[in-house]
This record gives sequence, structure tokens and C-alpha cells, in this order.
Amino acid sequence: MDAGYFILSLVFLYLLACIRVVKQYERGVVFLLGKFTGVREPGFRLIFVPFQLMTRVSLRTVTMQIASQKIITRDNVSIDIAAVAYYKVTNPEKAVIAIEDVYDATNQISQTTVRNVVGQFSLDQLLSETLKINEQIKNVIDAHTEPWGAQVTAVEIKDIALPDNMQRAMAKEAEAERERRAKIVAAEGEFQAAVKLGEAADIIAKHPVALQLRTLQTMAEISVEKNSTIIFPAQFMTTVSEAISLLKKDSVAR
Repeated sequence: MDAGYFILSLVFLYLLACIRVVKQYERGVVFLLGKFTGVREPGFRLIFVPFQLMTRVSLRTVTMQIASQKIITRDNVSIDIAAVAYYKVTNPEKAVIAIEDVYDATNQISQTTVRNVVGQFSLDQLLSETLKINEQIKNVIDAHTEPWGAQVTAVEIKDIALPDNMQRAMAKEAEAERERRAKIVAAEGEFQAAVKLGEAADIIAKHPVALQLRTLQTMAEISVEKNSTIIFPAQFMTTVSEAISLLKKDSVAR
């Protein structure tokens, strides 16, 4: 009896050692005597060691920092670029068998791709066409990682460091651009004002009294703020008298 209990105890302990739990976001790649036999789904699994071996592979999206790269753009500007890539394993079998370390391999190919792709663009294109460049980098990296069972979902350039002299030059360029726009706006304002003044002059030429009325209005506005002594030129008074006479004639004629 003691031998039977001992054997049962050994079997029980062996079965406990063979228990594996695969989490929901994992898959288990199983080898039997070194040969691939299948992929285990999430849940309670038995792996008969030492004949079988299971390697867990995570299917969650991995956030991978791409180290800052010193790059010379197409217009010979030296810049430092840091980026981030997002990828996930889509084929656990390939991720274990086809590549030794899928994370390290994806990181290295990402750094090389960032240098090669960004070097094809000028600095202005890099600053204005970031989305297009991100998409191109992603497609190139994804083409390399597809045989490894990994899919790159996104690549984003998150930091572009420019030399100090380039920053000063760009600041001067931006300041000059703002001054140019300000001068254009001022010139357009002068043009519109000149057009309106020309229209007003045409109206005054047809109605001479309008000029005198405008003069009176201006004098009234001046006298509101402070008491002022206003001197009316004789010619102005004559013109006012003529305007009053003209108004009386019009009223009599009506």
C-alpha cells in the first residue's frame, strides 16, 4: 500500500508540474521533442514535461520607443528624430520559429527604416508632410516584420530636434513672413480706404452742400470734448448762405 500511495503521489505531483494556464491575451506555442505541434488557446492546458515545451507569446499591442536618430535630410540639414512604433504579434508560430527575438528585430529594423525614409525628404517636407512620412515608414517596417508574424499598426515621429543655427534662421524667416503679411494687410486697407474716399469725393462733387455739412459735423465733434472758439471763413459763410437760399427756393418751388 505504501508503494501504491507513493506512486500516486508522484503521478499527482507530476500532473501538477504539467499544468499550464494560458491567459486570454496569450497563445502557447508547443513543441514535442523539439518539433512544433501546435498553438494552444487560452485556458487550462497540460504540457507533459520534459517531452513537451510551451513558449508563451503575447498578442497585445507593444509600444516600442525608437531611439533618437541623427539624420541628414535631402537638403543637407542635420537633425535628430525620435519616434514610436506600435506592433502586435499576429502569428505566434512565426514569432517563435522564424525569429529569435521579435521585439529586438523590430526595433532594429525600425531605426534603420527611419533613417532611410526621412533622409529622402527635405526639412520643409518633413515638417509639413509628417503624416505621409509616418505612413511610409510604417509600410516599410511592416513589410519586414510580416514574415516574422508581427504587424506594425502605427509609427509616429514624436520629436524633431534642429540645430540652434537652424532654429534661429527659421525664427527670422517666420518673422519676415509675418511682416510681409502685415504690410499686405495694411496696403489692402489703404486701397479700400482710397476707393471709399474716391466714391465720397464723387458724391461731394455732385452735391457741394454735402462738403459744408460734413465740415459742420466735424466742428461739432471737436467742440464736444472741449470748449473751442471756431472761426468761420467768409467764403464758408457765403457758401452757407447760398445753401440756405437754395433750400428756400426748393421749398417755395414745392
